[in-house]
Amino acid sequence: MNLLLVTLLGACTGLRAMTPIAVLCWFAYRQLLHFSGWRSFTASLIAVGIFTLAALGEYIGDKLPNTPARTAAPGLGARIVFGALGGVLLAQPLQLNLFAAAALGALGGVAGAFGGWFVRTRVVTALKVPDLPVALLEDVIAIGLSITLLHLAAVHSVLFVGNDGTWVK
Repeated sequence: MNLLLVTLLGACTGLRAMTPIAVLCWFAYRQLLHFSGWRSFTASLIAVGIFTLAALGEYIGDKLPNTPARTAAPGLGARIVFGALGGVLLAQPLQLNLFAAAALGALGGVAGAFGGWFVRTRVVTALKVPDLPVALLEDVIAIGLSITLLHLAAVHSVLFVGNDGTWVK
């Protein structure tokens, strides 16, 4: 179940590279997910601000006519990296193997990038509608699915941080 959550969150990264990490930082900041060690940066207001602004910038940039395809090298690379990062971050509270979580997050990022591109182009063609409404719907799906998956991760997390910062069951 937890590996599926990581893979699906990676797929959300394939839709919008910055959305899952921004939502994850909000969850950490609001103490819905707990991270220790270097992962604790996610709970800082600075991380929330940076990744939220990056996500907002991506929503705007995605709508511009000269934006490269998400399946092209720079966009796909970002989706792989941030999909893997999401997996690495969630490996701790979900008690997952670090490498498996990173690999599945990255794989989800690739699948989400190509799958999202395929669905979006087919919907625009089939419905004979402009790209903008479909792109906006894709934004909503990426946000909503990221929130849902991270809520499930928080609920299914079996570890909690004690007052001294150590993990307790």
